[in-house]
Amino acid sequence: MTKIGLEIHCQLTNLESKLFCSCKANYREFSPNANICPICVGLPGSLPLLNKKAVEKATIISMALNCKTPEKIAFFRKNYFYPDLPKNFQITQYDAYGPTSIGHDGKIIVEGKEIRIRRIQIEEDPGRLIYEGESEKTQITLVDYNRAGTPLVEIVTEPDFENPKQVRVFLNILVDLLSNLGVSDPTLEGALRSDGNVSVDGGNKVEIKNVSSFHDLEKAIHFEITRQQSLVERGIEVISETRQWDDRRKITVSARSKEEESDYRYFLEGDIPWIKLSSEHFNKLKEKMPKSINEKDERLKTEFQINPQESRIISTNKKFSESFDEIYATCVPPSDTDKFFLTSIPEASTHPELKRPDPKDPNVKIKYGNEISHLLINTVMALQNFQKMLDTKEFRETIALISSLKVKDMIPMTVLNDILHNYEKNKPSLSEIFKTIDFKKISDIGTFVKLVEEVFAEEADAVKESKSNPEIINYLVGKVMKKTKGRADPQQTLDLIKEKLKS
Repeated sequence: MTKIGLEIHCQLTNLESKLFCSCKANYREFSPNANICPICVGLPGSLPLLNKKAVEKATIISMALNCKTPEKIAFFRKNYFYPDLPKNFQITQYDAYGPTSIGHDGKIIVEGKEIRIRRIQIEEDPGRLIYEGESEKTQITLVDYNRAGTPLVEIVTEPDFENPKQVRVFLNILVDLLSNLGVSDPTLEGALRSDGNVSVDGGNKVEIKNVSSFHDLEKAIHFEITRQQSLVERGIEVISETRQWDDRRKITVSARSKEEESDYRYFLEGDIPWIKLSSEHFNKLKEKMPKSINEKDERLKTEFQINPQESRIISTNKKFSESFDEIYATCVPPSDTDKFFLTSIPEASTHPELKRPDPKDPNVKIKYGNEISHLLINTVMALQNFQKMLDTKEFRETIALISSLKVKDMIPMTVLNDILHNYEKNKPSLSEIFKTIDFKKISDIGTFVKLVEEVFAEEADAVKESKSNPEIINYLVGKVMKKTKGRADPQQTLDLIKEKLKS
């Protein structure tokens, strides 16, 4: 039987300062060893001061993972020597006197299986080791202490995973959860790291460290299971040790013997008193917690009747879920519907191609909710720059404007590409962008015929191929739509192309 457990280290990247001092938590913006002070490098006489917001963020994670949190929490010194730990001990949490860490006995469901959370603890991140040199003989190790003291939450699971795939699915769920809670940005380099513990057939546990990505961790665990099974089949004992993932050879290699808990000589941190967490503390945090991903997903499906696949994509993407509500509120404001158009775009008040949705109409939520969903997933998601621009109020209003057009069959990608080009090149106002786009449909039959003839002349090979391959017709329709920047009626264009092909 295979048993797999995880130790996940999650930096609380959304905090301003480190765990025990006022140095910046965002160490990535500094040159090496420029973001340090006597406290985070452990100089004699320096005293740690606990970051209150770090405790709050860690409590939110604990609650989201269905953990129990004790009334009092404590901090301990974990003693070990390593070059990236300047004071030779790490301030962390340890359940020596019963549960005193920020969370314990939690659970999360992964593909129908319950994965238990043994413990969640707050601790400081060590510094970084940077290796330079082309070979082992010329390699040197540099130490950057900027990261030392960064607020960190360690999530320790029970060995409930049965295969590497479950590990990857769990980590993806955790990334979405942390992002949704607003406690961390897992996309930042080093913000979320995970070690694996693997054992087979009741044998010794082997720890896998220094894996750079979830994809590599899945491969490392798969290799380690195969390695251990091979040893067991040959009657060789599996040694309890720490192994590293060799990305070049795609194997795990022995790093050192596995330390026991007693090797760390834990004892209470005398400079940080026990902290009492009142019921008021928990109640306030519950009020601040955002809706869960499942709650968002259910709301999108029931209230807006968005299909399950799209609703899941939006609900798991924090930026998309926030943008969805803001865009919808702009499209269908609760009171004066004309307010947005009259204040943001004066020209819109008389524009013939705009309509004002009635917020009292029961079909409005379904109609506009689905239009916004399609725009976010089919267009914004496809263009990386748009995702960055979603942070701007003006761009969200632009998407709302497009959703409010009478032009039902307009290709959003075409319009948004025009907006993106204008926005990046000239940084114009929304009103100026609005003036540059022709939202009117082409209805003149003579114009249609001329455009179809141009496409037939330019795409002679495709026209010939259409006789044996009917799918080519869609390609020709696309070419006409491109020429009109989406203002041609697709059905009318299709009918004209079919008619011309017959002749």
